Amino acid sequence: MEEMRGKAQPAKEEISAGKDFPTEADFRQALELRHTKPVQEKISAARVAICGLGGLGSNIAIALARCGIGGLHLIDFDRVDLSNLNRQQYGIAQLGQPKPEALTEVLRAVNPWLPVRTDFARLTEENVLAYLQGEPYICEAFDSPEAKAMLTNAVLTHCPEKYLVGASGMAGLGESNRIQTRRILPHYYLCGDGVSGTETCGSLVAPRVMLCAAHQANKILEIIVKGE
Repeated sequence: MEEMRGKAQPAKEEISAGKDFPTEADFRQALELRHTKPVQEKISAARVAICGLGGLGSNIAIALARCGIGGLHLIDFDRVDLSNLNRQQYGIAQLGQPKPEALTEVLRAVNPWLPVRTDFARLTEENVLAYLQGEPYICEAFDSPEAKAMLTNAVLTHCPEKYLVGASGMAGLGESNRIQTRRILPHYYLCGDGVSGTETCGSLVAPRVMLCAAHQANKILEIIVKGE
């Protein structure tokens, strides 16, 4: 398995030669006007790890980047495939690219100043704690139930002080309002309907997956800004 661990990708200093291109200060000011300065200060000081960069993770990352999150740690072992494009934030030109690399390109178009760390690797029971060391906020965004359980058990057992926001149930064309955010433990939240899976619904479509991802991103921001 190909692995690139701890690859940091700092934001570019020179983004465009156009004189009207906004500066980082302009971007921050626009966010403060929308979010208020005290709120933006908390968001800009926070870093979030996203484990899995598919339909959930890629949409979570986009939402947090637009909000001016202080940094993202993107972790996935997969490459962009044609079957991903119906619900994931990638383009045709990115087919075959490692997802952490491809998603960083997408995020740069939204927020060129966003600090991003990438790991092109599969998380396992043996390495998950090392990869997530120092990450206070974690989004579980895997497709596999086994990977979801592994990550959740590892964090809850060994790092109960970390905040974990996971997902369960966003398949099919069910009612939008069935997707909810539930508090399971003091630092563990679960988003979704808790029922629908591809084994029962047979499909994953962009709107419902994005709804669940939005719940995850919103809960992370709420925790960052308001605490528990």
